[in-house]
Amino acid sequence: MRRLFPVTDETAAPAPDGGSGEGAGREWSLAELAAAYAYPEPGPGGPVPWLRANMVSTLDGAAQHDGRSQPISSATDMRIFGTLRALADVVVVGAETVRKEGYRPARAREDFASLRQAAGQRPAPAIAVVTASLDLDFSLPLFTSPLVPTLVLTGAAAAPDRIATAEKAGARVVTAGDGIGVDPARAVRALADLGHTRLLTEGGPRLLGQMVAAGVLDELCLTVSPMLTAGEAQRIAGGPAVTVPRRFGLVSMLEEDGFLFTRYGRVRAAY
Repeated sequence: MRRLFPVTDETAAPAPDGGSGEGAGREWSLAELAAAYAYPEPGPGGPVPWLRANMVSTLDGAAQHDGRSQPISSATDMRIFGTLRALADVVVVGAETVRKEGYRPARAREDFASLRQAAGQRPAPAIAVVTASLDLDFSLPLFTSPLVPTLVLTGAAAAPDRIATAEKAGARVVTAGDGIGVDPARAVRALADLGHTRLLTEGGPRLLGQMVAAGVLDELCLTVSPMLTAGEAQRIAGGPAVTVPRRFGLVSMLEEDGFLFTRYGRVRAAY
């Protein structure tokens, strides 16, 4: 792993093995990854919601292969995936992704226990599933045996029988919209009201597209996979186009084995 941006004296210095870039030629520790992906420190007014997304894309823009992201990922990408989860209060995910990827509850990780305790966080992040229909299998461990109760974000017009089924399974249902769907801005506020200000979304593309359109995404952690898939795979964000493209600026870039691990923040955001 090596750091390509921001450029520092360590970044520019040759590594002992002949490589270049900070950390070149060795595997970064989880503590180093946690520092590289730390959330912004709270300001004078206390913590405010910060929503980051974590996605992977091939060189030709595919976010999946055969309907799943794992084939275009790597071992280091999965370590960063785990690190981002370990830093978050809550992981926000769309119902379709839960169904396709076989989501399970987030687990407590000993490597991050002291860091989470110092930040006043619970042992593991909660999973928050965004769904209009509540068409989910509530017998899955995600709902029946999470370390932290799973949240279900839905609209005020959601079917009462499905809400009852979710709550019976142990999920906490949170209303975040006036109709059957979820309003992304209201979802962010609702999660913050529950004490979840370090927000992470892992998609899918439809949910990320809705967040982009609503203007609530603060940061994108994008892994660029050195692969080509062609075909009709989805991009990382779907749905209607925004009227004016959202501008983000490069915050950092790491590299390993041709994979680029980038962080982009909204231009207005302060780091």
